[in-house]
Amino acid sequence: MKLQKKFAATLSLITLVNLSCKSGLDSQIDKLFENYYSDSVPGAALMIIKDGSPLKIKSFGLAHLANRIAVQKNTNFRLASFTKQFTAMCIAMLEERGKLGCNQTLVDIFPNFPDYGNDITIDHLIHHTSGLVDYESLIPDSATVPVLDKDVLQMMMTVDSTYFKPGSQYRYSNSGYAILAQIVEKVAGISFAQFLEKNIFHPLKMTTTVAFEPGISEVKNRAFGYAVENGNFIFKDQSLTSAVLGDGGIYSSVMDLFKWDQALYTNKLVSSETKQKIFKPKILDDGTPTGYGFGWRIDEFKNHHRVHHTGQTCGFTTIIQRYPDDKFSIIILTNRNQPMLDGIAEKIAELFLAN
Repeated sequence: MKLQKKFAATLSLITLVNLSCKSGLDSQIDKLFENYYSDSVPGAALMIIKDGSPLKIKSFGLAHLANRIAVQKNTNFRLASFTKQFTAMCIAMLEERGKLGCNQTLVDIFPNFPDYGNDITIDHLIHHTSGLVDYESLIPDSATVPVLDKDVLQMMMTVDSTYFKPGSQYRYSNSGYAILAQIVEKVAGISFAQFLEKNIFHPLKMTTTVAFEPGISEVKNRAFGYAVENGNFIFKDQSLTSAVLGDGGIYSSVMDLFKWDQALYTNKLVSSETKQKIFKPKILDDGTPTGYGFGWRIDEFKNHHRVHHTGQTCGFTTIIQRYPDDKFSIIILTNRNQPMLDGIAEKIAELFLAN
């Protein structure tokens, strides 16, 4: 009983931030999270942002089942592929500073890279048009040691071809983003995690966001991951690929991600010109649009311009949807491997964009 009262008290502190989120809308939103609203299941953190302010912040469920720790507004979740927009921003910053060019090839950056790297540019990596072999497919079934970004680079050096001619097709590539992290390290002369901290997290006062490296860094107020198996939640916080940072290794909270979302309306990180490049979808060699920019999917929803990305890994599912013309964003972080959150985010968007 004491546990339930404590849990309910925690939830009551993390509800509406701005009463302009009408009670009718509020109840409709809460209903979308009914599968997370319990003191016995992995949870979720939600933030809805409008006109530069959090309109609603709410949390549901548990960050750690065994210890009965409730999710709170400052709980940090693994972002999974949500991370890619940060990786791409690092490249954009280095290009703007004249440290690299997105037309440089893998061989330009890594002289020992196999010859096929002469045809793959940084631009191909960013936009998932490189055709690189998926590193997950190269990990032996008997492997027990977690893979790092540098290991992905070495894996790419053991093959001699790509799935297709670079620039001719779009194929989502975690390999490309792991290598982008290695490019950041090579060009900047510091670790990828350090570059993120120095150039993005610290300037934006994202004080608990971290590219997590076991034994090197710590995740404060951490949510632990769970997978659904046979109707039950099984602890599944890490996998062999969880230590790869460039494609999905950042942990953050909705509170810190609010600062990231708002910074993208400013020139705090890069210039307006560079932001135009970041949010411009890539076109394939044959003129086909990919709908993908610098770590962002770019399209329209209900006739509203949208930039967005999801993340999914062994124990986490995340999403950010931004409607920049409407100054409206939705961020949802969960510590379970399913379901994907597109449907929930789009139902929330429909409630607000229709009003």
